[in-house]
Amino acid sequence: MKITFLGATKTVTGSNFLVEGAGKKFLVDCGMYQGSAVDELENAAPFLFDVNEIDFMLLTHAHIDHSGRIPKLYNEGYRNPVIATKATCDLCAIMLPDSGHIQEAEIEWRNRKRKRKGEKELPPLYTAEDAAKSMEIFQPVQYDQLIEISENIHVRFNDAGHMLGSAIIEVWIKEQGVQKKIVFTGDLGNNDIPLLSSPTMIDDCDYLVMESTYGNRLHLRNDDKANLFLNIIYETLEKRGTVVIPSFAVGRTQEILYELNKIKDEEHDDDFYKKYQKLMTVPVYVDSPLAISATEVFRENMDLFDDETQAIIKSGDNPLEFPGLEFTRTADESKELNEKNESAIIISASGMCEVGRIKHHLKHNLWNPNSTILFVGYQAPGTLGRKIVDGAQTVKIFGEEIAVNARIEYIEGYSGHADQEWLMNFIYSFISKPQHIFLVHGEPEGQIVLRDKIQAETGIKVTIPSYGETYELKDEIKLSGIVTDNAKEQYLRLDVLDRMKTLKEEIEDMESIVKEEYLMNDTSDEEIMKIKEKLKELENQIVKIVENK
Repeated sequence: MKITFLGATKTVTGSNFLVEGAGKKFLVDCGMYQGSAVDELENAAPFLFDVNEIDFMLLTHAHIDHSGRIPKLYNEGYRNPVIATKATCDLCAIMLPDSGHIQEAEIEWRNRKRKRKGEKELPPLYTAEDAAKSMEIFQPVQYDQLIEISENIHVRFNDAGHMLGSAIIEVWIKEQGVQKKIVFTGDLGNNDIPLLSSPTMIDDCDYLVMESTYGNRLHLRNDDKANLFLNIIYETLEKRGTVVIPSFAVGRTQEILYELNKIKDEEHDDDFYKKYQKLMTVPVYVDSPLAISATEVFRENMDLFDDETQAIIKSGDNPLEFPGLEFTRTADESKELNEKNESAIIISASGMCEVGRIKHHLKHNLWNPNSTILFVGYQAPGTLGRKIVDGAQTVKIFGEEIAVNARIEYIEGYSGHADQEWLMNFIYSFISKPQHIFLVHGEPEGQIVLRDKIQAETGIKVTIPSYGETYELKDEIKLSGIVTDNAKEQYLRLDVLDRMKTLKEEIEDMESIVKEEYLMNDTSDEEIMKIKEKLKELENQIVKIVENK
């Protein structure tokens, strides 16, 4: 048995693993890269395996960084099953076509520039229609169901507590009369996520492929984050500002709605009720068609909620509904939110601020010192969200420089990922400890801290694989090769050249903007100095590339 790591290696997106054993080849996840431009190049690059040789695929959950390249796989001829929980299948049915719409929109923008240069237009990675067609190969299963893939391969999906339908997947593979078990955690849930049950603890395994997003961090606990959440909203509303919450349409949005609904039932003092009443006087907008559809999927799968939530539902209180909650479906309704002269709470996708309606809300609120941008989920390096969280003074949105004057807050406790404590607890919970652990889905700094902690406290050997590495899973784990692909390398080279042409055009556009909007107007010396410093930073970056530093 061997495993090749083809995504989520020393980064948090693009989950994709190829497993070979008992005469079969199968994939675990086939996700998109999100974040930096360099990472996103990987999405259109050729797969480093023969699609026709893949016998089946196991999908841990519906988030696009785990499922987003399934339509590409389908377009290239894959017709064998994608096995996932029913809720994951339901969510993919709305999330993958939405991703297809985004691919179409992004390539349309890029092709406008190519057309002006007389260059051949490029196709999207896949279309919304392609994504809808790919759903025909999805095969839904239930949690705790032992599934026989073949005589020598069995799998079981367990609740990962990360999002609706997310799974920890156990895989038993028998070769030459010897059975070994490999466990893929997918994304492990934070132990106190609203709505969802805690992650299932697994009794034993030989090899563990585990996420490590927060390998060096601890989250706020539930009571702390609820109070912080309410205080931030109250203080912003007191200033007549707007709270903008960039939120992943599926998962975090529904959990925030639950939290807002639940706050009123907690035992609190007079100060709390004053803040809560203030909260109840403003509208709460969920501005994402995908989030609206996803909330419907949540309603249809309420049997997966934790015991507390199920009890609330049985009492007649829908935890995803409350007075003042409004859903905006059309683009026109979304635009109207920024034209209203009122305080509000706006929950909008995408969670990392890269695409979607959130960018319009940021454009209209980032400059306003009375407003707050409240982040509640992980922000990958290279994303607009990460730049804002890291303290950028200005950011570019739709080609316009926007000053970051708004209050910026980040409540990690709402993350859907386990922190270091619960990652360690997952390992401690094994009755029979893994022989070897592979850490994926994390940034290198956090992975190194977590690796050292695991090895020091448990004695289990840990590997942090690099992209394309293949490991033979034997008594002694052995690196047996590194997969490379000349076609992929050629694609990356051509794309770099294309990006250089685009950069040249954007510099020309920037020259015109600076001349017309700054140098020809009554711009202050202070603003001119800021522009000069930014140009100097850009010049230094170009010099570094030229000098290959």
